[in-house]
Amino acid sequence: MRILLCVLFCLTLSRLDAQSPADAMNKPFPAHHVIGNIYFVGTDQLGSYLITTPEGNILINSDFEATVPGIRASAEKLGLRFADTKILLGSHAHGDHMEGDALVKELTGAQVMVMEQDVVGLMKMVPHGKPHPIDRILHDGDEIKLGGTTLVAHLTPGHTKGCTTFTMKAEENGRSYNVVILGSIGVNPNYILVNNKVYPEIAEDYVRGFKVLRSLPVDVFLASHGAFYNMKAKYAALEKNPKGANPFIDPAGYKAHLDAQEKAFQAKLAEQKAAAK
Repeated sequence: MRILLCVLFCLTLSRLDAQSPADAMNKPFPAHHVIGNIYFVGTDQLGSYLITTPEGNILINSDFEATVPGIRASAEKLGLRFADTKILLGSHAHGDHMEGDALVKELTGAQVMVMEQDVVGLMKMVPHGKPHPIDRILHDGDEIKLGGTTLVAHLTPGHTKGCTTFTMKAEENGRSYNVVILGSIGVNPNYILVNNKVYPEIAEDYVRGFKVLRSLPVDVFLASHGAFYNMKAKYAALEKNPKGANPFIDPAGYKAHLDAQEKAFQAKLAEQKAAAK
């Protein structure tokens, strides 16, 4: 009996451990207007954005499947129709950003568009056995157009083979701003940068990704995780002074993020090269 109880306890703990990353990342965060026709509809940690147009909306990042109801609720709190989502984009083939694609398509009929190099990874993403939908395969530099809004998909690989950064223009108060929605350029702790048999070109791809990201004109910096662009502090500043300067206009913050991530990448690469010798 004692052994059975121990087994049941361990199984319960394993289920809790399996759920905890999604649960932690799905903690609600207030939906808010960012700039122009861009709205934040993500969570405390996950960056999801609804871009509105006269012909429907573009959603960037469905996140976990369990996140989708929260994204829908956030959109509705802003007075936006989640059902009007016509296009779904994703930053990269990790579950915390694109696992919910099948559910979003089921709820809205949105066209799911993904970067070519991430297709293989996405095909393995089948929550509850749902095949990952793909309606259009994107390539570096492709444009996504809807209702007068144009996004450009930039291949910024390394974090995944098809990690994608989206850029667009946003109009506000008679001015046009360059918006960058960063996929990710961070190196996860378990990443192998040297002699990686699954992804041999990972280090070279990171170098390429940093080069592309540094070439992009940036006024407004957004990303797949709010922490990348200091979302909470910027939202607090917006709440404190809604008529003041838009805190999301932050080219310096973008550069600082790239500097920090590239420094971490170079350090990890040097460490693994030394170990390989």
